[in-house]
Amino acid sequence: MSIKADRWIREMAETKGMIEPFEPGQIRYRDEQRIVSYGTSSYGYDVRCSDHFKIFTNINSSIVDPKGFDEGSFVDVQSDCCIIPPNSFALAHTVEYFRIPRDVLTICLGKSTYARCGIIVNVTPLEPEWEGHVTLEFSNTTPLPAKIYANEGVAQMLFLQSDEVCETSYKDRGGKYQGQRGVTLPRT
Repeated sequence: MSIKADRWIREMAETKGMIEPFEPGQIRYRDEQRIVSYGTSSYGYDVRCSDHFKIFTNINSSIVDPKGFDEGSFVDVQSDCCIIPPNSFALAHTVEYFRIPRDVLTICLGKSTYARCGIIVNVTPLEPEWEGHVTLEFSNTTPLPAKIYANEGVAQMLFLQSDEVCETSYKDRGGKYQGQRGVTLPRT
């Protein structure tokens, strides 16, 4: 198994639609202002966060239950940025839509710009033949409000190609998050 480089990422995005929309280089400025970078890097792809956020709230005193998730646990916000309360959590989704090849596993890591501010990005691996918008989980580990910027880089995808094709892909299993669009809440 090996990590894939920028040339492979560009080829797969441009010829196979692996990432849409796709940025072949690194974007660091918008309207002459510095932004958190996104696009193709040496051995990965930095994804952007959409402008639709779901912020955890305790207003309804709900219990967080992955088997019976209460959508009332969130406040929906559409904005150029999201303020996550201290020691709280928010969901968003990538601007990019992914189509993962059958012989590839994709791992997501947070960008250092956010990690150094105490903001942790968590995403489970994108399995072979999974496709959809990636739901992003942001944890604010600080005692202060934290800001996430929409349409800027938030995490990096690393593509690991196996030396053999899996017998059963995510698509073959009929995975419950296949083809997800927008922020997708827990499903059982």
